[in-house]
Amino acid sequence: MRVLVSNDDGVDAPGIRILAEHLRAAGHEVWIAAPDRDRSGASNSLTLDQPIRVSRVDPMTWCVFGTPTDCVHVALSGLLELEPDIVVSGINSSANLGDDVIYSGTVAAAMEGRFLGLPAIAVSCVSRDHQARHYETAARAAVEIVARLIVDPLPADTILNVNVPDCPWDELAGFEVARLGQRHRAEPCIRQTDPRGRPIWWIGPPGAEQDAGPGTDFHAVRSGHVAISPIQVDLTRYKALEKVASWVGALGESLRSRA
Repeated sequence: MRVLVSNDDGVDAPGIRILAEHLRAAGHEVWIAAPDRDRSGASNSLTLDQPIRVSRVDPMTWCVFGTPTDCVHVALSGLLELEPDIVVSGINSSANLGDDVIYSGTVAAAMEGRFLGLPAIAVSCVSRDHQARHYETAARAAVEIVARLIVDPLPADTILNVNVPDCPWDELAGFEVARLGQRHRAEPCIRQTDPRGRPIWWIGPPGAEQDAGPGTDFHAVRSGHVAISPIQVDLTRYKALEKVASWVGALGESLRSRA
């Protein structure tokens, strides 16, 4: 398969290098298009107010001066001469569990691949200190999942969010399908003062686990499993459609009464 690899930790991050090496060792043709620097938390942001510069690192690698979404969009919309078969984003140096997917540049890169019509996987290594030590384990898990997708593809609107415990391969308990859990509200922002006496703010750490029981990605990883969470782009709250429809008529009446 032809695989496009991207991430949000930057083109020089160890996770993306190890992921590409393992995919190539499995016989895949791998191209890399990744940000010039760490763009964690960039989510699905797309650069529209300035051109995106791209620097070629080697025949199969491009450094993109933009967000993870920029990387995949540019790669699939003009940069690559051939269309890849799949997008694999990662390996992120920390977790993307539960609500993390909303902010994650790793997940956003995979999501952009899905927007543009390709199967997509986001892979993260769940380290405690944002410094993963067992990228090889996550890379092997990614290779196994890609191999499975070749013989048994998923529905076209599905993205796989994969979180792998930061441990040696032989210590994994297995693979587990899990829904996204939830965190408590994020910790407060941290106020400081710059050298000129002006206030500055640091975004606080994410909230602790809240909905993290059996069946969730939090629980799967905590029990030593590779958590595989199928997610989709459609954000429609279908259960609320009927309720909202029931009071839309009243909104129309208020407009007519003003006429």
